Amino acid sequence: MPDANPNVVARAYFLARDAHSTQRRASGEPYIDHPVAVAHILLDLKLDTASVAAALLHDVVEDTDTSLEQIEKQFGTEIAHLVDGVTKLSVLEAQNKEEAQAGSYRKMFIAMAADPRVVLIKLADRLHNMRTLDAFENADKQRRIAKETIEIYAPLAHRLGIWQVKWELEDLAFRYINPEKYREISRQLSYRREQREKIVQRVIARLKAALEKEGIEADITGRPKHIYSIYRKMERKNVSLDEVYDQLAVRVIVGTTTECYHVLGLVHSIWTPIMSEFDDYIAVPKESMYRSLHTTVIIPGGQPCEVQIRTHEMHDVAEHGIAAHWRYKEGFGRASEHNFDAQLAWLRGLIEWRRDLTDATEFVESLKSDVFEDQVYVFSPKGQIVDLPEGSTPVDFAYRIHSEVGHSCVGAKVNNRIMPLDYALRSGEIVQIITSKLSRGPSRDWLNFVKTSGARNHIRRFFRRQLREENVAAGRDLLEKELKKLGLKIAFAEVAQAWGVKSVEDLFALIGSGEVTARQVTHKVIAQRQVVEDDLSSLPQVSPPPKKGSDGIQVRGASGVLTRMARCCSPVAGEPVVGYVTRGKGVTVHRADCRTILNERNSERLIEVAWGSHNPQGSPVPVRIDAWDRVGLWRDVASTIADAGINIEKVQQNAVNRKTGKATLIVTMTIDSLSQLTMILDKLNRMADVIEARRDSTSAAA
Repeated sequence: MPDANPNVVARAYFLARDAHSTQRRASGEPYIDHPVAVAHILLDLKLDTASVAAALLHDVVEDTDTSLEQIEKQFGTEIAHLVDGVTKLSVLEAQNKEEAQAGSYRKMFIAMAADPRVVLIKLADRLHNMRTLDAFENADKQRRIAKETIEIYAPLAHRLGIWQVKWELEDLAFRYINPEKYREISRQLSYRREQREKIVQRVIARLKAALEKEGIEADITGRPKHIYSIYRKMERKNVSLDEVYDQLAVRVIVGTTTECYHVLGLVHSIWTPIMSEFDDYIAVPKESMYRSLHTTVIIPGGQPCEVQIRTHEMHDVAEHGIAAHWRYKEGFGRASEHNFDAQLAWLRGLIEWRRDLTDATEFVESLKSDVFEDQVYVFSPKGQIVDLPEGSTPVDFAYRIHSEVGHSCVGAKVNNRIMPLDYALRSGEIVQIITSKLSRGPSRDWLNFVKTSGARNHIRRFFRRQLREENVAAGRDLLEKELKKLGLKIAFAEVAQAWGVKSVEDLFALIGSGEVTARQVTHKVIAQRQVVEDDLSSLPQVSPPPKKGSDGIQVRGASGVLTRMARCCSPVAGEPVVGYVTRGKGVTVHRADCRTILNERNSERLIEVAWGSHNPQGSPVPVRIDAWDRVGLWRDVASTIADAGINIEKVQQNAVNRKTGKATLIVTMTIDSLSQLTMILDKLNRMADVIEARRDSTSAAA
């Protein structure tokens, strides 16, 4: 670091050493070894003095008595800001450990938008932790840290173009997440290494001779193989290791962009290219500004070999990503600073609208779904590159361009062909959004297929702000349907109170706008009722104590009474129930909203009952399934129920309506609780060709 300030780095080291003097890592090593190792990683990335000093200090505020104010006083605002950006929130600042984790991510991402060095320090911190993960003997903790690495940190390094860090994080994490597959691929690669290296050396020698003949100076090396990347390709393409094209790979680094294309022509003249495996990231760089030519050719022996071609500057950016951009910004004045800021505009854009998300978990989940999943790269008609999560639709594309484009979207062309709005876009396609000034705005149905949280939030905001009356009507309808599907009769006021809104109208508006779903609302009410039941059952009982009947029912004021479930309404554990005393048959248990009970005039036969701590036998509950008839429908329904661990007592199939092609099944199942009923109805409703599955109130269980 020729431009470094050694005095600042030395002072940071001594402060960290003294602050961590009594601490040891899980491996038993002095704690100071960790921040020193993190600083070394940043030196490899050739970062500046402030970054290296912050790396040395990155844990002192979090793990020692040193305050952020002390850091700022001794080292200035810049270094203090970097340290603060990577300092986690404590559990005391959040409701629980999970919220603290999500809050720490949110804090880091927002700090990253202002200064990318924050995340570079955090990535270096995570990389050293992964290199020393063996120190933790707890396998569950190793897997948890590895899973977090592969879900958050490796994709983040990918989006920032720091391939050197990305590959190592992925391979280290994969080793703990799927150790058997890791060992298997490692063993196969090791077994073939000597033969593979001989082939690569022959390719390099042939290519060197051709380049020397053309007077082109180049560095040619074999490219290292990354185990997790190979595994992903094997899984994605459903092929064996032998069929992964980049097992054999070389990299050519030359002086100029013109020479890159010259080398490409030479490579294709020597060996036959596989055109489907060619990518020109020089003409069309990735948003992280990664540039390179990728081609795969068939070499003698019929084996595929990947060749990457780039300049020295491109290689620096490819290996170090945003760290290289920072370096060029520091070294080349205002013009370069402008280019640097332009190159980082996409990063800041990804963070900006999410600042409005006050819920930390929602903030992180939106980043994971939009930013960290596999990406597709599509083009606007003017050639603008837009990257979207895999599975994104034209609607996602429209909202990525601008919210008003999304709101006025009425159709889409993909590669000049009209395509449905739920079409899953693929890399390389040209997308044109058809808009109309007469459009009344987005459709609620779009919420069922949009992939990006940005599109989803713009749609929800539209309905929330502009269509309240319509939302209220739509929300009421959706809630009524959900309650009917579950066979529940719950006052809307109770539902609104459970969800924590001021009025029933506010609840309807939330559901109608898509802010929440009717299913989420009803599930919360069910869960709260269950909590109340559990609380009541745990309280001391008045004398005489209730006794459990044969079905796990407690009968108030009676001992050893036989109970049975009413077949007219099939109550399920957790629902409000009432007992009816029958002559010679004990107490029949009905749902509190059962028509038989509501119409019962002989009220003295009604008795207070409650669910016990468990329902050992379960209850027979008939479920009506309306579906489009097809071969294997009953088999798939039965498999779904069986996979959920639920017993089928009886099946009744009504005659298929030949005009409409609809079939109706009445399946009576043994259900243990209301939550289990909700779960199986949810699974059945998500089955292919199922129109609706709901609790059947017209059938009596046998």
